[in-house]
Amino acid sequence: MRPSLEAPRQFGSDWQSLVYAIGDIHGSLRQLRELIARCHDHAGREPANFIFLGDYIDRGPQSAGVIRYLIDMQSHWPGRVIALKGNHEAMALGVLAGTMTAEYWATQGSAATLASYGITHASELPPEHIGWLRSLRPYYDDGRRFFVHAGVDPGKPLDAQDEHDLIWIREPFLSDARDYGRLIVHGHTPVPTGAPELRSNRLDIDTGAVYGGQLTAVVFTATQTRPLAFLQVD
Repeated sequence: MRPSLEAPRQFGSDWQSLVYAIGDIHGSLRQLRELIARCHDHAGREPANFIFLGDYIDRGPQSAGVIRYLIDMQSHWPGRVIALKGNHEAMALGVLAGTMTAEYWATQGSAATLASYGITHASELPPEHIGWLRSLRPYYDDGRRFFVHAGVDPGKPLDAQDEHDLIWIREPFLSDARDYGRLIVHGHTPVPTGAPELRSNRLDIDTGAVYGGQLTAVVFTATQTRPLAFLQVD
C-alpha cells in the first residue's frame, strides 16, 4: 500500500473550504451533473473540493460520459478533484492487462460501458481514458477520514491495507465496530434503505443510484470529523 497522500495539503491553503465525497455513479451522468450543481449551490462562495469513491462505469447508460465529465472537472479545477479506484474500474483494467476475462466483466455490467463508447472490447477504450483509469488512487487519508471504495480489512492497520481489500471487501468490514482512528467513508455496498448509513466507525454513501435510488454527496469540513450534511438527487 502506498504512503498517506497528505490530504490536508492536497486541496491547497484553503482547506477550510468544504469537501464533497460522492458515492457510486455507475454511468449515471444526469444525476452526477445535477449533484455537482447542488454541491456548488451548497458551497456558495466557498471553494468546493470533491472526492469520488469509485465505480464510475458499468450497469448505467453513460459510463463514457461520466469519465469525460470527471476528467473535465480535474482539468478545470486542478487540485480540487480526487478520484479513487472502484472494483469496476479494476475489472476494466484487469481485462486490459489480461488478468481478468472479458466474460467475467460482462457479468458485472460491462455491456453498458462498452455500448456507451460504441466499442466491443476494453482494448478499444480511448487512450486518455485508459490512462485516467490507471491513475486512480486506492484510498485518500485526510487525517480525520479515510476515503476508500469498499472498506478496509479490520485486522490490519490503515497503512498496511491490501489494495484488493480496499476496492472489494464487504465482510468482515461491514460488521466490525472497532475504532480505526479515522471515519471510514466508503461505497461499494448499496444501502438497502437508500439513505447513507452512518455508524460510529464508518459511513456508507452508496445509495444505489444505478438501481433507481439516489446519488449521494456527503459534506465535510476540516474541523469536524462527522458529516456536516448530505445532498442527494434522484
